[in-house]
Amino acid sequence: MGQRDNLDGPILSGAGLSRTYRLGSTQVKALRGVDLEIRRGDFIAVQGPSGSGKTTLINLLGLLDRPDGGQVLLEGRPVGDLDDDALADLRRDRFGFVFQTFSLVPVLTAAENVAYPMALKGRGGSDCRQRAVDLLRLVGLEARTDVRPDLLSGGERQRVAIARAIANEPEVVLADEPTANLDSETAAGILDLMRDLNAKRRVSFVVATHDPRVVERAGRTLVLRDGRIVAGA
Repeated sequence: MGQRDNLDGPILSGAGLSRTYRLGSTQVKALRGVDLEIRRGDFIAVQGPSGSGKTTLINLLGLLDRPDGGQVLLEGRPVGDLDDDALADLRRDRFGFVFQTFSLVPVLTAAENVAYPMALKGRGGSDCRQRAVDLLRLVGLEARTDVRPDLLSGGERQRVAIARAIANEPEVVLADEPTANLDSETAAGILDLMRDLNAKRRVSFVVATHDPRVVERAGRTLVLRDGRIVAGA
C-alpha cells in the first residue's frame, strides 16, 4: 500500500464501524455504525461522555483493534483482510499515537524513546539519534534529551510522546485524552504544539477529548453518544 498516493481523497476513513465487547455475560455495543473521513491537514476533535465510544473509535482507526462490522479504509483501500504483522507495519509507518498516560519506556531517555519507532523501522545509528534530538528541539525539549521519563514533568513527558508520534513522519496522529493528566497551562501549550504541527506539517490529528480547549482549536468536531455520531459528521 503506497504512501501519499491519494492526495484528493481521504487518508483514512471508517465505513459503518461497529464494535461490541463482552463483559462477563453482558454485551456492550461500543460503536454502532460510524462513518467518517479524515483528510490531509484535518484537526478533528471527538467529543462525548465517558462510554460514548471515543477510545474505541481511536483504536479502530489506528488499527489497534478490529471492528465487528464495517471497515477501515486507508487511502480508499480496506485493511480488514491484512494480517497482524501487516497491520503493525502500517501502524509503524503511517500513524502516530499520543496517549493520556504518555506510554513512554521508563528505562529509555527522552531521545531514546523518540528514536524507538525509527529503530523499529530499521533506522539506526547517528542519523536516528540526530533526528530524535531535532524532534525534541522542535517540541522545546532540547535540554532534556538524555533525561529519563521519571525525571520529566507531565507536560515534558507528553511533549516527548508527541515527538515520538511524529518520528516516522505519519500522515495521521491519533490522540486519546492527551491533556487529561496536565494542568491548564501545560495543556494549553501541548494543544498549541499539536495545532502548530498540524498547520505547518499538514499532519492530520484526531483527538478524543473532554477538553473544551481542544474543540476551540479543532477544524472539525464530532460528537459521539451511545456509539453513534450525533453531530458533526
